[in-house]
Parts: sequence; structure tokens; C-alpha cells
Amino acid sequence: MNENKLNTYGLIHLCIVYVLWGSTYLAIRIAVQDGSGFPPMIMSATRVFAGSLILLGIARFIKQESFHLTRNDTIVLAISGLALWWIGNGLVALAETKVDSGYTALIIACTPIWVAIIESRLDRKRPSFQLIISLFIGIAGIAVLNWPAISGGNIGDLRSAFMLIVAGLSWGAGSVYQKRSDIQSSPEISSAVQQVFGGIALFVTSLLINEPALSPSVSAWWAWGYLIIFGSVIAFTSFVKALTLLPPNVVFTYAYINPVIAVILGFIILNEPITRWTLGGAILVIIGVLGVFKDQQKTMSLSH
Repeated sequence: MNENKLNTYGLIHLCIVYVLWGSTYLAIRIAVQDGSGFPPMIMSATRVFAGSLILLGIARFIKQESFHLTRNDTIVLAISGLALWWIGNGLVALAETKVDSGYTALIIACTPIWVAIIESRLDRKRPSFQLIISLFIGIAGIAVLNWPAISGGNIGDLRSAFMLIVAGLSWGAGSVYQKRSDIQSSPEISSAVQQVFGGIALFVTSLLINEPALSPSVSAWWAWGYLIIFGSVIAFTSFVKALTLLPPNVVFTYAYINPVIAVILGFIILNEPITRWTLGGAILVIIGVLGVFKDQQKTMSLSH
């Protein structure tokens, strides 16, 4: 398959990630908000377990693929699965019990900045001036988003912001680790195995923190089902495929689109407010992320 066709397939999968992942923030908020009856850890655990079963079924019965994993694949998928699903997605679900979906998406939008920093450290390259400035702009955006909580001393919201920053760092680290590892298994098998490891950790965490019993509302069940089909199965598999077909800096452009979709959907469906702090923080975050991509494009062009 030539490079142009690979890029075309990669861009198709990236567009799926653009649209569907932007909507999953809203679905998570609906599933775990106060009164939903769905504790965040068990919601995330059951979601990824169900998603992994569907993916394994597709791989085995539709694509006729073997479940055999090499030792290297197992280790890589276990570590990346924990980083992506246990820490990354688990903390997002936990944070969204307290904060809006659009706000969550904007904090997670800083993930490409963390990815750029992680890769510069792994490659032992000194961050460029543009990358450093972009980092500070992104952090300023996070500060603006949280200024109402900072000025009002709202510890709960600030705790959620911290969890989301850690979630973005973990998701970025897991993605970089997966991209730099030589995985032999298919995207469907890879996605399924990652979610199995992440789901086990989420389930154990739910037991350890003694989450309340399940009593989901009808809307929470619908949101849970949406997250399984469109988030865990379709969008995440497309994300894995995009990572194999496109450079990481291109794949992480989803950070531009996801928060815009999340903010609009949150406003329309849940009446989440769009304040001057939301707009100001969003602009700074997106400028920071844009600066990172520009810096990476410049570095790639110089290396060629």
C-alpha cells in the first residue's frame, strides 16, 4: 500500500476521532453527574470491558484474526492500557462528576503540549524557544479557565483541574509509549487488550474506594452505551489506526476539534455556561497547542 493511500486512511480515521471523541465528554458527564446513579470508576470499568469484548468479537469472527500476543505486545499493551484507560480515562470520569464536559475537554486539549515535552525528553533534545512559549501559553489558558475557582477558593474544582492535567499527561505518555513500541497485533486486538488491562485496574479501584451500588438512570444507560460503541470501539480503534498511519503531531490535532465540539454540545444539551473565562482560556489553550504543532513541523522540515 503506497504512502498516499496510507495517509488517506489515516486522515479518515482521524476525522472519526475528531467528531466522536468530542462528543464523549458530554456522554461521560451525563453518565456520572450527580443523580445519574453511575459511580465513575465502575462506569468506566464496565464501559471498557464491554468495548473490549466487542472488539475481540470483531477481530475473531469477522476479521478471523488470532489472539496470540507476543511477550513484548503484552507488556506494551498492559502499560499503555493502564496509562490511557485507568489513569487517563478514569480521572476524566472522576473529574466530570464535579465539572462541566466542555471545561474537561479544554483541559485535556493541552495533551499535545505534554506529548511534545515528553518526546523532547526522550529524544534528549532541548525544547525550542517556541515550544517553551507555547507551554507557558497553554498553562496560562488552564489558569484562565480555573480563575473563577482560584479566586473563589473552590478547592473541589481545583482538585478536578489537577486530576484532568494528570489525565492528559498520562494519556499523552501512554500514546507516545505505544507509538514508539513495535506492536505486532492488529489495532482491534491492541485496543481490546489495552481496555482489558485498563478495565481490570478501574474495577479494582472501584472496590478499593468502595463506590456505591449501581442504580443508573435511563439517560445514564444511554450515555454508557454511546461510550461503548462510539468511544471505546469506533473512536479508540480509529485513534490506534491513526497513530500507526500518521505522525503523532498530526494525530494530536484532534485536540483542536474535540473541545470545540464538547463546549457546543455541553451548551446545547446540558446548558453548560460559556463564560468569558471559558472563551479566554480556550483561545490560549488552542494557541499553545498550535504553537507546539508549528514547532514540530519546523523541526521535521529541518530534519529533512
